[in-house]
Amino acid sequence: MSEWKKLRLGDVCTRVTSGGTPKSTVREYYDGGSIPWLNTKEVDFNRINSTEKYITQKGLDSSAAKWIDADSIIVAMYGATAGKSAVTKIPLTTNQACCNLTIDKNKADYRFIYYSLYLNYTNLASLANGGAQQNLNSNHIKDFEIALPSLPEQTRIAEILGALDDKIELNNRINKNLEEQAQALFKRWFVDFEFPNEEGKPYKSNGGEMVDSALGEIPEGWTVGKLGDYCKVKSGYAFKSSWWKNDGVKVVKIKNIESSNTLNLNDCSCVSEDKIDFAKDFLVKDGDLLIAMTGATIGKFAIVPMTHKPLLVNQRVGKFFLGDNPKESLPFLYCVLKKDEVINEIINRGQGSAQPNISPSDIGTIEIVYPTNNIICLFNEKLLAIFKLLIDNNYQNQTLAQLRDILLPKLMSNQLKI
Repeated sequence: MSEWKKLRLGDVCTRVTSGGTPKSTVREYYDGGSIPWLNTKEVDFNRINSTEKYITQKGLDSSAAKWIDADSIIVAMYGATAGKSAVTKIPLTTNQACCNLTIDKNKADYRFIYYSLYLNYTNLASLANGGAQQNLNSNHIKDFEIALPSLPEQTRIAEILGALDDKIELNNRINKNLEEQAQALFKRWFVDFEFPNEEGKPYKSNGGEMVDSALGEIPEGWTVGKLGDYCKVKSGYAFKSSWWKNDGVKVVKIKNIESSNTLNLNDCSCVSEDKIDFAKDFLVKDGDLLIAMTGATIGKFAIVPMTHKPLLVNQRVGKFFLGDNPKESLPFLYCVLKKDEVINEIINRGQGSAQPNISPSDIGTIEIVYPTNNIICLFNEKLLAIFKLLIDNNYQNQTLAQLRDILLPKLMSNQLKI
């Protein structure tokens, strides 16, 4: 086993640079752009395969933004994400709040560096200083010390941890494809109104009768109803601050509902088991649908993956109650909530105060086109297998991430020999 040496992060880099932001008021710097441009809010211990925004060549030339190679490490320097890192899988540009590290291939494996920064996030983030917004700078990052074994051993460790993240990424791609299939069928049936008629043929294109409604033309026999007609929403339990502990029964907070509509159960706060009696109405199980009702994450929702232990939600998270067979009713509700107009309605109703907040009654009164029950049931039946696989894949990802996080400190501290 090779000797591990401590080195400055800057000593294993061929390049350390920040980025820049083209002037936001100049539309030609952004409109029609094809150059990936990364914001720090996208840096969250992940692999970057695409970015939320793109800039043009003029935008690149007019700013301090610069091309960063694939397989570089990005470390966020400002604000809530300071100290978090990511791996670029594509060439891209970044804003000035990103510290971009090009790793010297002769000295270090970029994947090993990423996992080292992931493990030591708390230590790096603690170096941030400033006023209301805590900031790192490039010197903090370049001077940050990490322990490195020989290059071949770095690669072996990175391959073990990377294989787990590869499978998580594959599951996410599968789930994205499954969601696209579900949304395509939803659009065909409930937007284009080409659901099967009594003869099994597409309704609208085969002369199906359409009538006017408050939400536009809809098939005869359908109505404009409220979301609360299909399900009920209740916010969770307000746990006392003195009840929190390091282990016990996990409690879902808004931070656990991720932007990808998944639930991160590996980073939950806990209460002791004797508190279940206080919040038994808010025990959740696999297949339940949760929604963030407060703050920046308002309107984001997630399906609970398979869980073999009790799981609760706090008062800032809403739980949808779908009657006696919640899994069998889930597909239609999930697809309705994915509609842009419904998402925007939820977000808009939550505005108007320093802390955005939406109530269960607000969600329940959102108007939707309400099909006949037999069409809803047929839709749910067709998509049950897809949603079961979504739930299973999300559970597998939780398990893989947990295994990775158990192995990580042992491998990166030389406690576990390869």
